[in-house]
Amino acid sequence: MQPHIQRGDMAPWWNQGPHRFVFDQFAGRYIVLSFYRGAGDTVGSAALHALDELRDLVANDKAWLFGVSLDSDDHTVRHVDAVFPSVEFLWDPDGTVYRAYGIGPGRIWIVLDPMLRVIEAIPFMSDGSDIRSLADLMHALPPPSRFIGFDVQAPVLVLPDVFEPAFCRHLIDVFEQAGGRESGFMQEVGGKAVEIFDPAWKRRKDHLIDDAALFDAIKERISRRVGLMMRQAFHFQLTRIERQLIARYSAGDDGHFGPHRDNTVKATEHRRFAMSINLNEDYEGGEVSFPEYGPKGFKMPVGAALIFSAALLHRVSKVTSGSRYVFVPFLHDEAAEQVRLANLQFLARPA
Repeated sequence: MQPHIQRGDMAPWWNQGPHRFVFDQFAGRYIVLSFYRGAGDTVGSAALHALDELRDLVANDKAWLFGVSLDSDDHTVRHVDAVFPSVEFLWDPDGTVYRAYGIGPGRIWIVLDPMLRVIEAIPFMSDGSDIRSLADLMHALPPPSRFIGFDVQAPVLVLPDVFEPAFCRHLIDVFEQAGGRESGFMQEVGGKAVEIFDPAWKRRKDHLIDDAALFDAIKERISRRVGLMMRQAFHFQLTRIERQLIARYSAGDDGHFGPHRDNTVKATEHRRFAMSINLNEDYEGGEVSFPEYGPKGFKMPVGAALIFSAALLHRVSKVTSGSRYVFVPFLHDEAAEQVRLANLQFLARPA
């Protein structure tokens, strides 16, 4: 059996490089990884030129091109990232990425599909036939949205009528009376999960519900209208609701949220499912999509819930007109509650 990663394997996105590089923002296209080792010899240099020859795939939104370098001179002396602007680079002087993919002393091309799974692994060949094989493969692949051969549905559960229209209107009023606060996202800093703000990545305002009666009214509806359906669809026993949150994505704020997963740091790994219940529909844009499964976006009717695994990559497109109001809790069970309690030590206290 070959030591390197094989066709059908999931790319080890969770432990690449000293900065835990992940491909989340690049999902939705094919990804070509050139483990070329370094451009200091003719083989490595030829590999980068061959990769650059595929730049039309980047321009046509079909693929992303990556060079994975072990040689720090590529970055600091040769400046290959400036020489080949169509190529993204991973600087891997300690070999972390190479080990994650099982790459030994050789050189290899690895092609990932839009779901970040391996399509093909092509070792470098002394006669250069690997370059021809790679080019033939990439140009023969279908559009990313149909890489399986037909449209694929993300594994989500859609439930209409979880909240009544009048109840949705009430939650919007609650948000407007409170005003909401600018919302960030969780990132590990010094071993602690810290809220980070980056308007280029996320613009949203949130209101955390603190009314006990309203909290109970929400829990009753979710228990009656969501719990049984989740057990039926996912064989999951819902017992816990985290974060009773009303959010607003506004066109005036360029409201959006880039591709992300909801359980990627210690303090959030207990999250099993995310739920999004639309409270209005008089807006444009603001669709939820799942890049690994194609470009299809979801705009739910008033009161309908979209439920999906917290580990599933998803994004919210920019709201272009009006404001999207949405109720967005996380859901977990008793086993995950023990994980949450154990990991509270990794959550930084808010300022």
